[in-house]
Amino acid sequence: MDVIGIYGGSGFGREVLPTLRAQYAHSGARIVFIDDYAEGEINGTPTYSFDNFQKIPGDKRVTIAIADAAVRRKLVAKCEDAGMGFVEVEAQNVVIGDVVTIGDGRVLCPFVHLTSNVVIGRHFHANIYSYVAHDCRIGDFVTFAPSVKCNGNVHIGNDAYIGTGAILRQGTPERPLMIGEGAVVGMGAVVTKDVPAGVTVIGNPARILEK
Repeated sequence: MDVIGIYGGSGFGREVLPTLRAQYAHSGARIVFIDDYAEGEINGTPTYSFDNFQKIPGDKRVTIAIADAAVRRKLVAKCEDAGMGFVEVEAQNVVIGDVVTIGDGRVLCPFVHLTSNVVIGRHFHANIYSYVAHDCRIGDFVTFAPSVKCNGNVHIGNDAYIGTGAILRQGTPERPLMIGEGAVVGMGAVVTKDVPAGVTVIGNPARILEK
């Protein structure tokens, strides 16, 4: 029997659980949590440390339900070193349009919409009610919190985090809106110009948060 592990039993992991359960309802797969700090049971679902998860018989695959890109990267490497593959989590009402390319390990929550001519990297998280419009380019380990509005011709670097309700204005083919690698766009921010790598922006219009 296949065994699917949701790595991370905190808030987002518990949100992913019913989506994954519905997705694999007729497969016979067993779904469990992996949490190195809370073995036992979470929301009625068996929970194992990573070491004990490896001991479960069967073909094992994993989804990483942790928003922090750096942590997600480490756990992906850990699973790959153990020879484990990844599942693609995709709610039944997700809409994916034409000419959309997306890497492995994605988590697409309910009401997510990827329109057309979009390229997205590995281990992308799109939380509820988020969308990605036409001609966007999104790197690896990017996280969208709920209700992110990513309009057309936006390029987002690896490991960026886009907060709840943020709006990224539309760019053009000649001048796409650029969100730099590792940047953080704060909750409700309205991004009207490029965001440099590694900074945090907040507000409307978005501005760099000074330390």
